[in-house]
Amino acid sequence: MTSLSAKLQAVLAQIAGAARQCGRDPGDVRLVAVSKTWPVACIREVALAGQTSFGESFVQEALDKMDQLRSLALDWHFIGSLQSNKTRLLAENFNWVHSIDRLRIAERLAEQRPASLPPLSVCVQVNVSGEASKGGVSPADVPALAQAVAALPNLRLRGLMAVPARSDAFLEQRRPFRLLRQLFEQLQADGLVLDTLSMGMSHDLDAAIAEGATVVRVGSAIFGERHKA
Repeated sequence: MTSLSAKLQAVLAQIAGAARQCGRDPGDVRLVAVSKTWPVACIREVALAGQTSFGESFVQEALDKMDQLRSLALDWHFIGSLQSNKTRLLAENFNWVHSIDRLRIAERLAEQRPASLPPLSVCVQVNVSGEASKGGVSPADVPALAQAVAALPNLRLRGLMAVPARSDAFLEQRRPFRLLRQLFEQLQADGLVLDTLSMGMSHDLDAAIAEGATVVRVGSAIFGERHKA
């Protein structure tokens, strides 16, 4: 077993253990391996170890990787900040976009998604910690944006995503994830059919899973410390 393969298996074991600890089925939590800034060789190694979903934040970098890895059946998730001039490339090439935080971006993605492809899976990003440096819509604005995005053609609103302020205390980590879950449940009560809570990274995935995460986005625990873009 290679080093990256061993790290992947360790993360999968951690996810399974965290799920069982809170009475959840490990199969209900999906891993997105955050591969931004990492070379194709590393992604290929992790993919050959069984990982199929990868997260990228830089469009051109991601497109280059997709081209080189086209022989592998991979799902590509965009998790970075969205720019209007990049929406067509996202709509044409990605399977998921996790970081919708304004309606105009969602409208452009809907308009530019090719009819030959299935609807683009999207999540509304929520700024659960109120950080000025983070993207995402405020919790109070989630219902209106979610309803508007859900009504667009060629998109499938799957749920909510968040990147909370960092904390190393388990109970503190759970609070923003709990807020996101409560928003998610309210949207479901309002009639939206959602299945995705994209929350939790290498340092806080246990807390996220305890609060209902269905997608965790893990980079450094698999690939190592981030390469600078």
